[in-house]
Amino acid sequence: MSSRLASGGVGVFSGFTRLCKGLAVVLVVGSVIVQTFPPAVTYLTLIPARTIPFAWNLITAGYIEQSLVGMVVSTLGLLFVGRLLEPIWGSKEFLKFIVVVNFLTSVCVFVTAIAFYYITRQESYLYTPLSGFHGVLLGFLVGVKQILPDQELSMSPQLKLKTKWMPSLVLLLAIVISFLTAEAASYLPTLIFGTYMSWIYLRYLQSHPETTLRGDPSDEFAFSTFFPSFLRPVIDPIASIFDRLLCGRSRVSDEADGYTVGSAPLPGSDPVEASRRRERGARALEERLASEKLSAGVNTEELSHRDAADIV
Repeated sequence: MSSRLASGGVGVFSGFTRLCKGLAVVLVVGSVIVQTFPPAVTYLTLIPARTIPFAWNLITAGYIEQSLVGMVVSTLGLLFVGRLLEPIWGSKEFLKFIVVVNFLTSVCVFVTAIAFYYITRQESYLYTPLSGFHGVLLGFLVGVKQILPDQELSMSPQLKLKTKWMPSLVLLLAIVISFLTAEAASYLPTLIFGTYMSWIYLRYLQSHPETTLRGDPSDEFAFSTFFPSFLRPVIDPIASIFDRLLCGRSRVSDEADGYTVGSAPLPGSDPVEASRRRERGARALEERLASEKLSAGVNTEELSHRDAADIV
């Protein structure tokens, strides 16, 4: 019986990519360093008052977990979600996503902390060490929302949740918890900016080797899709303003490169490509599940033969 449980565990904890394993090692080593050598927190985490001389903190902070629980959650999230996203995006694009989202999230958190200090004059905003991979973890959920929006997760026989709502629900839960504990509130800026920066990257910046197009301008991945449908008439006009302010140049460039003619999309343009990406994501998920079931079946058959041999 124990050998069968072990084989099931091997099936669950298998199939991780080399890149994800390497990044997991980085997270574990970073956590071990700050736990065994506390002064390293000053040099590796984001402390807004010291970021100007230690600008590399904007890069390193995203890979440093200051708690054991954070390290375990981030490592497992990277391995399991990365096992789905990396084969679809490719290793280079997957790594680029992590680096860019982590850096942009750190920059936004830094600016926010400085702004809150000038508003409140509380020095805690300047000297609290901020770090963690949780911003990218929320970004992974945004990636799953883009690729597999209608995939259902069975929370219970009566409760099923579509993956497109996972980023919004996790963020909502984090906001509620932040009102209860100050420690949870310190994670909130990273979670919010990690979600938004990942959407910005996937919406406007992500490159696709098979085409010359960038991003995913489809309506199914609009910013308002993070909110309930009754709020979208309010969210869409506001989002369009920020779209023109922040990404108008990208949108003009895309149109010049041939995304649309007038209001009609060209054959093979972005909505079609977005649909193809979702199909590839669903197909990759089905293939992975099928391979895991096959592997589990083979392991079970081998174990049954071994048990029979032991009995004989």
